[in-house]
Amino acid sequence: MNVIAPAKPSAPSSAQDEIRVMVVDDAVVVRTLVARWIGETPGLKLVAALRSGREAVDQFDQTKPDVVLLDIDMPHLDGLATLPLLLEKKRDLVVIMASALTRHNAELGLKALALGAADCIPKPEAEGGVMTSSSFQRELIEKVRALGVLRQKRPLPPPYARRAIAPATRRLAGAVQRVVKWRVPEPSEASSYELRPFSSVIPRVLLIGASTGGPQALNKLVSRLDAVTDSAPVLITQHMPMTFTTIFAENLARASAKPVREAVDGEPVLAGTVYIAPGGKHMRVARRNGTAVIALDDGPPVNFCKPAVDPLFTSAAQVWGAWNLALILTGMGTDGTNGAAAIVAAGGSVIAQDEASSVVWGMPGSVAEAGLCSAVLPLDQIAPKTVRLFLGARS
Repeated sequence: MNVIAPAKPSAPSSAQDEIRVMVVDDAVVVRTLVARWIGETPGLKLVAALRSGREAVDQFDQTKPDVVLLDIDMPHLDGLATLPLLLEKKRDLVVIMASALTRHNAELGLKALALGAADCIPKPEAEGGVMTSSSFQRELIEKVRALGVLRQKRPLPPPYARRAIAPATRRLAGAVQRVVKWRVPEPSEASSYELRPFSSVIPRVLLIGASTGGPQALNKLVSRLDAVTDSAPVLITQHMPMTFTTIFAENLARASAKPVREAVDGEPVLAGTVYIAPGGKHMRVARRNGTAVIALDDGPPVNFCKPAVDPLFTSAAQVWGAWNLALILTGMGTDGTNGAAAIVAAGGSVIAQDEASSVVWGMPGSVAEAGLCSAVLPLDQIAPKTVRLFLGARS
């Protein structure tokens, strides 16, 4: 759930267009600091900084927020109990949960996503960490701004606003070179992208990249991929911090009734297993003694993310070539575009989730606009299409 934010979206043009933000956290240091960040950011307007879920519910009608930053761990009425009460008041409200990196809070955070929270951001372990973490500040502000703009431009039923801030891309000298242009398309604006033919090679490996909205999408998708997961390995990079990926893998295993686990460095990549990139490390693949194995990488973030999608896709293109089928699901930013270009160059194919079914059409939109996709589909059509391709269909 790390954000990719290579550029800032345009600030709203008037006070009427400002994104109204409520901050709810029982820790006074965190609440004060986050409130200050919101107040200092052009285009954002702090409408309340509160210490409890009960205060948030009681003051909601008066303050009328577009976005609520909601701490999970609070006394009396915690974030998980507060969330549905806020969504009852405003069906298209954007709620971003905040929690410390503990197993208990990770479980609650994933439950919050299932209940309608737009995203979940991990807080540094101590209050002092909040004060010194520039990455936490950047991620928080960009999520508020991006998701808030989407909700403002085109409010939709809960739990998500579905329009995207989509970066445009272009191809130069056979490579994908990003030209990031943050914008919000008008509802009547049609997306324009070119599709390429699917590979003539039957895929044998499934790769998936996702970010904002990904946990919900993956729960729906993986449970419908039996014909693929029975005969091929599935490797997933979901932008998510450590501890969260552990719980997410366990939840996905229960939902899909398949072997799903966090990947372990050096283990062989086997058919019939779903591998999740562990939080805080990039997941790559490598070939050792003729066997494809997991290679975890503790290097710097890629596209502001760790794990990132590009390292997985790029390394898979080198190891498996045309055997790869890559899926790009909902998510902010452009992570996965360079990796998708490597997949296509090696003879594989790419499918992107469409804009209407995405929480944010950043990652899939970037890949589509780069001309790298063989299909752009609603989420509920991706699994059937994937199964058909693994069974030998050519289109």
